[in-house]
Amino acid sequence: MEPKLINQTEGMPRCDYPRPQWERAEWINLNGKWQFAFDFSRSGLERGMMEGGDYPLEILVPFCPESKLSGIGYTDFIPAVWYRCTLTLDPLPSGRALLHFGAVDYLSEVFVNGRSCGKHKGGYTSCTLDITDALKKGENTIVVYAEDDLRSGKQPFGKQSERLASYACSYTRTTGIWQTVWLECVPEAYLVSAHIIPRAKDARAEITLTGHHTDGALVSVRASFEGKCVGKAEAHFSGSYASLSLPLSEAHLWEPGKPALYDLTFTLEGGDTVRSYFGLRDLSWEGRALKINGKPVFMRTVLDQGFNPEGVYTAPDDDFLMRDIELSMALGFNGARLHQRVFEERTLYWADKLGYLVWGEFPDGCDLGSADGIEQLLPEWLESMERDFNHPAMIGWCPFNETYHRMALDEETHRILYDVSKRCDPTRPVIDASGGMHYDTDMFDVHDYEQDPAVFASYFEPMKEDPAAFHCPIERYVGNSPRRPIAYKGQPYWVSEYGGTFWDPDPTAREKGWGYGDAPRTEEDFARRYEELTKVLLDHPRICGFCYTQLTDIEQEQNGLYAYDRSKKHPDWVYDRIRNANIAASAVEKEE
Repeated sequence: MEPKLINQTEGMPRCDYPRPQWERAEWINLNGKWQFAFDFSRSGLERGMMEGGDYPLEILVPFCPESKLSGIGYTDFIPAVWYRCTLTLDPLPSGRALLHFGAVDYLSEVFVNGRSCGKHKGGYTSCTLDITDALKKGENTIVVYAEDDLRSGKQPFGKQSERLASYACSYTRTTGIWQTVWLECVPEAYLVSAHIIPRAKDARAEITLTGHHTDGALVSVRASFEGKCVGKAEAHFSGSYASLSLPLSEAHLWEPGKPALYDLTFTLEGGDTVRSYFGLRDLSWEGRALKINGKPVFMRTVLDQGFNPEGVYTAPDDDFLMRDIELSMALGFNGARLHQRVFEERTLYWADKLGYLVWGEFPDGCDLGSADGIEQLLPEWLESMERDFNHPAMIGWCPFNETYHRMALDEETHRILYDVSKRCDPTRPVIDASGGMHYDTDMFDVHDYEQDPAVFASYFEPMKEDPAAFHCPIERYVGNSPRRPIAYKGQPYWVSEYGGTFWDPDPTAREKGWGYGDAPRTEEDFARRYEELTKVLLDHPRICGFCYTQLTDIEQEQNGLYAYDRSKKHPDWVYDRIRNANIAASAVEKEE
């Protein structure tokens, strides 16, 4: 008899399954109230906190201790923390018990009944530990230890503030557990992951599977669309790997705003079953634009940093993630740069479901001018790419942001990250550094926060000259730093940050908040500036996308299209003009 695993507990936060592209029917959600302790001296290991000790506080997992939703709300620096909970298993599982963490910032170690079951380094990527051998019948104690020192220069931290308080475009920090914790019981032989490459032109998917204790085992996959079976395939594992080609009897393409999705069921002989899904779509980036299924698509994107006032990095609930995308799409955007962090995977699920394009990025923070910095960044970057590879909404990767601010970051570093990223995923474009120093890049992007539309347009005029050669010099590549190490080589070109216009209807907010450039004086001025800046980019025959800064205000940064709590900042007529500006036809789509 196996222990009954459930996916709901009354009053538990974030009960949605955290990994919707690799879902098992039965699981134990370990979110909820845990015992908690700060470890300001980092002495807890010596004090034996993994086996006992004082846990004087209570925290609501998966919310970080800096957040209001956690029940703690401590926003000073936190060098280390401890968590403890109990789990009753009767009987013990007959197979393997896998403990999953969506994300723990930054260096974590997990103990079960006082026994170390593994460590993980990286505050943005997921971790799975096999805790079978540490479990006992009845009550089990799970302890999580996490260290976090973003001022060390040895860990990525993105837009988390390295000062005591938030400032400019740096915000409240996140420490420790900040995504769902859950347990699954699986057979001794079980499926670990799938790598899905859609082939839209051929109406098929190429799938590589990994497994545990699977040598010689048969795995089958069934594809369905809207409940109808449209494809089957099977293969035997050779060691821990199996590969198969899945032909589809019906081709339904995934496109922006038209998100056709196929359901998948993987079944391994011996009992393990996993549900997944994928989108049938091809990406290419020849010529002037990104193409989806052979058609040029102008990237009408918005900068999304994913912070919120109650949970900081963690959404209060699943609907919150969906609503952020719906708010963006309501304004005519078809996608977002998921900026300076790795988002919860359910953000990508909703992007897949709603037909919303996203760029995957990675947080700044390491000293990337050194080998040590690369050592800290590269493994976690590759983990994030692996986690999000199968999402059809993911249309590109970008490991760095605005590297012209870090003069120590040299050519070799850029080329290494570009090359490794391309080897891991040749199916998507890779940008070496958004708005920064390009060396090797599939798309050429710049950031420009010029607020005067006429001046803004003048910066891109040289691109219209000598279209045959497509190597014309551009005098101004970036709004605040024109430094460029190499010439533009004719790649698809887009302005991946612009706007950022400060606006708050409260005149006193100008004294404590900030945004880019001179703030408009009236709503009419704001609407007109938005329209004219956006028109410059849509009308240019060599520009294939934009990214407006940004979707929402964040703490002191007051350049969002919505307020930090997602309420409206503008009257409806302004939003109507923003939407109409965004959805206007683009020159690059017309020409291609």
